[in-house]
This record gives sequence, structure tokens and C-alpha cells, in this order.
Amino acid sequence: MNKIFKIALVALLLPIAAFAQTAKEEIFADLNKAGGVYYAYPVNTVEQTETPKGYEPFYISHYGRHGSRYLIADNDYLWVLQLMRDAKEACALTPLGLDALDRVEQVWLEAEGRGGDLSPLGVKQHRGIAERMFRTFPEVFEGKVDISARSTIVMRCAMSMDAFCERLKELNPELNITREASNRYMCYMNYHSPESNEFNAPDGPWQEEYRKFEVSHTHGDRLVSTLFSDSLWVVRNVDPHKVMWGFYWLAVGMQDIETRVSFMDLFEPQELFDLYQSFNYRFYVGDSNYPGSHGMLLDNAKPLLRNVVESADAVIASGKTGATLRFGHDGNLIPFTGLLGLKDCYNSVENPAEFYKYFVSYKISPMAGNVQIIFFRNKKNHDDIIVKFMLNEREISIPQLETDMFPFYRWSSVRNYFETILAE
Repeated sequence: MNKIFKIALVALLLPIAAFAQTAKEEIFADLNKAGGVYYAYPVNTVEQTETPKGYEPFYISHYGRHGSRYLIADNDYLWVLQLMRDAKEACALTPLGLDALDRVEQVWLEAEGRGGDLSPLGVKQHRGIAERMFRTFPEVFEGKVDISARSTIVMRCAMSMDAFCERLKELNPELNITREASNRYMCYMNYHSPESNEFNAPDGPWQEEYRKFEVSHTHGDRLVSTLFSDSLWVVRNVDPHKVMWGFYWLAVGMQDIETRVSFMDLFEPQELFDLYQSFNYRFYVGDSNYPGSHGMLLDNAKPLLRNVVESADAVIASGKTGATLRFGHDGNLIPFTGLLGLKDCYNSVENPAEFYKYFVSYKISPMAGNVQIIFFRNKKNHDDIIVKFMLNEREISIPQLETDMFPFYRWSSVRNYFETILAE
């Protein structure tokens, strides 16, 4: 694994320097990006490179993360709400604190009982991605085409699949789409090896260094002083570190639901960027190409890659058109992008202070993030197949692979590259 993805830092310095600067600048310009994987799917019209003459699309292989959701558990809202209610009863809130409490009450009206659920925005995101896929590659979806759709057994993934497929059916009622959410497919839809689970356990080898990093990047005293008016009550009842993270989750999670309130004004931009660095850290070390993982986290995506190859082989052999749609989680999408070797998705760096420069979670796996591999067939020679890769509907390169027709690659070269990865 690491033999393919080890990259000399010297070779990375110039492109990464610009990349690093934009991460912080982009967050300061759009504080929603401080949410990392909570960033709501960005919908930007991106022009596609014209298909080479003589080719037409015939197959799409896809893996998508579920769409925008509520915070993972009801208690992520409720404990903050209860603390602020208790402070109000004790007359321990500032005017800003009272206003913040009113906002949390409004959010709770929508969020109660929905922890971890797909939100209405999540449904819209997948319907939109499906429609753009259909409109951009109409040849794939003409007539009575067979399409396979599978999700993990988590409800928000199954509902994302349903939203996506329903839109396709609305656009072409003749499509034959099989939808499945079953343990049968979890072996590649959501695979995590025992070794990687041990690595990411609460007592895993990187957790203590992370804890120190989080502490050094969480400065909650200023925020607490703006919300609470009674210093003695704070001493007895408030953990500034915990409160800051509690309001961070609320702040970055608001972009994913319908209630139109914001908590961003409670923070200074640098505070949000520091919290983002900690959150981003966890996803880089826990799911990507951190050197200390020795490639085991990217290897979690190997069963998925094997399914990609086998599914493509089957469609190619049939001579038909079609699509394979898969719906899972950020913990699957991130290692998959790294295993594929997509640009800026597999960088390897040791220093936690540098992680945000080399791994940008909101660009790789926002809510509804996705990888699409589009297959094109030569109309005169069906053995002549080219592909292009898209990350979040944007064409992207695989730097390890040579091509004289970017963003297109010869499928024969890509398949050999995949087989080399799978053999390691």
C-alpha cells in the first residue's frame, strides 16, 4: 500500500503551499467550511470536458456518502439546551446567553427525536446529484437500463439511496433499479479491519497526542464569559472546553437542517478554525493516509475497490449500459479516495500542526460527497474504453497514472493500476 502512496515532501512543497493557504482562507471566507465533514454539499455548476470524438458514456460506478443529517444523537442538542435552561433558572445568563438559549430552543423543535437522521436537505442533495448525473450522461440512462443501488444498513444511507433512485425514476420511469440495504454487502460497503478498529479505539496509539492537540486548540473561556454572567455558577457547573465543543457542533450543523438560525456569531473565526483543525485531525488520522497507520486505513477500501472492478467487468462483458450506485459514510469515502490515489486525497504527513495543509475534509467528504467513475466506449470498437474520475462532481486526476488525454484515462491502464493496489 505505502509503496504506491509514499510521496517525497520536496515534490509536494509548491502545490501544497498554495493548497494550505486556501484551507484557512476559505474557512475565514465561509465559516460553514469549519464544519469539515459537516459541510453541506456545495452545488456549483462545473463545466465538463467534452467527450473525445467517437466515444460515448455507457456506465457509471459511484460511491456516495449519505446526505446532510442532524447531529448524530439527540443528546448533542439536549445537554446544551439543558445546561442553558439551568443557567437561566439560576439567573446566570448574559443577554447573549439568553439569546443563544432561545436559538437552541428553536433548533430543538426541529431536531428532537431525529438524531442521526437524514435531513430534508440531505434528500434534496441526492435528488440533485442524481438529476445532474442523468442530464450530464443521458446515454447511460436511456430506455430499460438495469441499475444496481445498494446502501449500508444505516437508515440515513438507505434514505439517501431512495432519494437518489426516486429522482432517476422520475426522469426515466423505464429504469430498472434494484435497491438493497443489507448485511450481505457490508463486507465492502462499510469495511473496517480488526486492526484498524484497534488503531482507532479510544486507547489507540494516536489518541493521547490527539487529546493534547485538542486541548491546545480549544479555548472556551472567552465564549463562556459572553454567555454566562455568574462566575461562581460557571465554576460549579460549566466545563468551558465541553461548552465550546457543544456550541461548535450546533454552529456547524445548522447548515444541514431547515431551522434558519445561526450560532456562528458566538465564535471568532480563529476559534472556529482551531476547532476545525482538531476535527479534521481525527478524520485524517482515523481514515486517511497518516504514516502511523501504515496504510491499514486506506486498505479498508480494498473490498470496495474490488467490487468496483468486478462490477465494471460484468457490465463491460455484457455490452450493455448501466450504473452501480453505492451509499455509505465518510469513513468509507475518505479511504476510498485515498486508495484510488485521487489528487490531494492521500497525502502523508507526520506533524499534526500540518494536517490541515495536506488533508481538507470539507473538500473530500462533505455531506453527500461522492466519487463517480464514468466509463466511455468507442462506438466503433467496444474494447476501446476510457474513464474519467469525478470527486463531488468535479473532474480530478490520479497523479500516479499517466494520460495524454486528461481527464480521461485508458481503462486498461486504470484496471492494471487497481489490480496492483489490490495485490499489495
